[in-house]
Amino acid sequence: MNTELERLERKLNTAIRWNRTLLLLGIAAVCGAFAPRGADEILRARGLVIVDEQGRERILIGAPIPAAKARVRTDLEKVKQYWAPRFGPQYLEWYADYRHDMNGMLVLDENGFDRVALGQDYPDPNIGQRIGRGTGLVLNDAGGFERSGYGILNVEGKDRVVLGLDSDRGTEAAVLVVREDGSAGLSVHDGATRKQIFVGKAPKKSSNNPGDTDVFGVLFTSPEGVGKTVEGE
Repeated sequence: MNTELERLERKLNTAIRWNRTLLLLGIAAVCGAFAPRGADEILRARGLVIVDEQGRERILIGAPIPAAKARVRTDLEKVKQYWAPRFGPQYLEWYADYRHDMNGMLVLDENGFDRVALGQDYPDPNIGQRIGRGTGLVLNDAGGFERSGYGILNVEGKDRVVLGLDSDRGTEAAVLVVREDGSAGLSVHDGATRKQIFVGKAPKKSSNNPGDTDVFGVLFTSPEGVGKTVEGE
């Protein structure tokens, strides 16, 4: 019996030594794969997920970005909980056509709301579809509503450059824009009255100028029509 126990003990010790050796070789191989070997070395990956100290998904990087279980935008039950009650029964039908993917980097907060999107083809706002694909930067508030962004939108094959500041309901409040229709300037919107002040260049019948004459100066518009204009020198 003692001889058999000694034989088994020797086999166990041998197996332990081999396992240790294989483990060390594996660690060395992994470390070697990430060690710098020269300026021409490139690390290729389809996606990367960064988690915080509590294991929550916080940064998604990829082309497109990887899926994340904690992300509110892609969890229909959370969408029903947080956003659907605010916009009525048709919201979920509209939401089905919203785009959530992007190529670049997306930052989530601790509750899973999108907070920062940087890259190409960034997601639609949670209140509607964009009029074109965008490349740039988008900032959202703690409720997941878009509050600011800077980018280039492709609108029917033409570029529109926009710097936007949105209200707490996600609608435009102040916009600096160069449009594909030839207008360029700063517009300030009153969402409650649908009034707008525009300062800049606005060709007639353009998005900022529904009137019959070109404007270079200040333009006031409202649901009732075009208000007073003050032409620049």
